[in-house]
Amino acid sequence: MNSKPFFPHSPLAILAGSIAGICLIGFDCETAASQESKIPPPLTEYMGRVIARTMHYTGAEWLIRDEREREERCSMMITNLGIKRGMTLCDMGCGNGFHTLKMADLTGKKGLVLGVDVQSEMLEYLRERTEQQGIENVVPILGSYHNPRLPPNSIDMILLVDVYHEFSHPEQMLASMRQSLKKDGVIVMVEYRAEDDRVPIKRLHKMSKKQVNKELTANGFKLVREFDRLPWQHMMFFGRDGEPSKE
Repeated sequence: MNSKPFFPHSPLAILAGSIAGICLIGFDCETAASQESKIPPPLTEYMGRVIARTMHYTGAEWLIRDEREREERCSMMITNLGIKRGMTLCDMGCGNGFHTLKMADLTGKKGLVLGVDVQSEMLEYLRERTEQQGIENVVPILGSYHNPRLPPNSIDMILLVDVYHEFSHPEQMLASMRQSLKKDGVIVMVEYRAEDDRVPIKRLHKMSKKQVNKELTANGFKLVREFDRLPWQHMMFFGRDGEPSKE
């Protein structure tokens, strides 16, 4: 499949791609190589937590399984995000767009959703679904494991559903996302509850509230609110807070 980012051809999407600087035409390969050489190796553990492997694109059907609404109450999660018309949103680790398309509907034609994934195959699935449904306010972005390639100071909300625990470069990713947020923007962390043995998910793919808060606060975020009514997951909202800890 194509390894480049996919952009819908609407004026809104073209403008968004231009502003974001994510179109790779004229990309300076020498500069990119220099930057890549400075990237630390991927981590296997972070702040006492073992990092899980990224879900492969061949498992994409699991993301849109019929049972997902019953198991996770996804509609309740989306409703309680507080999305308003005209917002600029990001679905980080968007996969085939299960949440992306719902976010696009809520923010409306004057809003924008950036769907970021590190697997071009996932973005191809997302592109196909947006075309089938006639959705033109979604811009898929092919990110890397250390850089989501988001525009600075422009995003109202970044949603991470069961994806943060797979980041091999958590500090670099959090720093990039922090820079991309507007002053009052938030990161929404949705992770399977490690505190609850009844949640039928492998331990490596769960996180406790304590661990989430520990990692986010060390990287320049503060917890601003929570939603605790989802059956399997935490839902924690983080805003920007001073500078990341150097400890």
